[in-house]
Amino acid sequence: MGTQMNDKPLITVIVPIYNIEEYLPRCVHSIMAQTYTNLEILLVDDGSTDGTGRLCDRLGQEDPRIQVIHKANGGSSSARNLALERARGAYVGFVDSDDYLEPDMYERLYQGMIRYHVSVAQTGRDEIDAEDNRLPDICEPPTEPVVYGEEDFLRELLLHRGDCSFCTKLIARELFAGMRFPEGELNEDFWLLVQMLPAMGRLLSLPGQSYHVFYRIGSNSRKTGKEEFSRVYADSVKNADMVQSLVEEKYPDLQDVAFRFGIFQRLEYMLHIPISQMQRGNATYRKVVADLRKNWGRAMRNPVLTGKNKVYHTLFAVAPWWVRWGHGVLRRSVRRISKTPKNVV
Repeated sequence: MGTQMNDKPLITVIVPIYNIEEYLPRCVHSIMAQTYTNLEILLVDDGSTDGTGRLCDRLGQEDPRIQVIHKANGGSSSARNLALERARGAYVGFVDSDDYLEPDMYERLYQGMIRYHVSVAQTGRDEIDAEDNRLPDICEPPTEPVVYGEEDFLRELLLHRGDCSFCTKLIARELFAGMRFPEGELNEDFWLLVQMLPAMGRLLSLPGQSYHVFYRIGSNSRKTGKEEFSRVYADSVKNADMVQSLVEEKYPDLQDVAFRFGIFQRLEYMLHIPISQMQRGNATYRKVVADLRKNWGRAMRNPVLTGKNKVYHTLFAVAPWWVRWGHGVLRRSVRRISKTPKNVV
């Protein structure tokens, strides 16, 4: 189960890296500074075109626990998958190269796994932008440790309350047997986590936010171009279809929740794709609109969808282009009003 040190098992920390010279030292140093010291740190340079590859080599000279892997560019999933092939640890963690950790993150996760007898533990995360502003929380961590069964955790994911990121988790390496991140896809963490749920059994969620997401415009893991932006939401719809099939097969009690998730992901797609892509030539767009129209009656009867969800569903089923146009006009008007200086009395 991996190299031992002070009776603690080895943890492999995998960092996929691409063109991140400015922020990589903070990330790697936060891993090196972990109070849990029996680490194998795999820095995977995914074909960087700037000086990041050389920086990885220099960082590798600072700590014997660091191994640097250079590979042709293939994306974050391919970098993670290559590292999984070489990982020796009994447990595996992942860190995005923009981000950084609290010093006790892996110690807390490991101790929690031992105490609660689980194969996966997670901590909370916060998000910070390039101006050091704290962004709204995506997922709120619990105030006390919570152990979820696989079906309960899937329910949390489908209600958008659970955290699907692998970066906030410590996972027994044996769970990756026969499992890898899908390459060439976005939202890959959600896809793999759902596939792994039956083998996980139970998952521990700890209070606190020990993982810090650095939201950098242009980040390799957080692209904002129109094409990538559209793919994120299109892949979310694909994941919704995947999980609905899984629920029908393994978790029949979650069918209303899974249906709600599928509708919600389609509404997110409709609200976020560029309006220029809302045309007959876009097969994904046509399919989403057809799904909304086909499932309108079931959505209106669904006990989990909110009234607001049902209103948007109805509007997009009837006149999708005009709804998006009006939604854009309204948002621009609100922004203009919010920026208008108030008269000083």
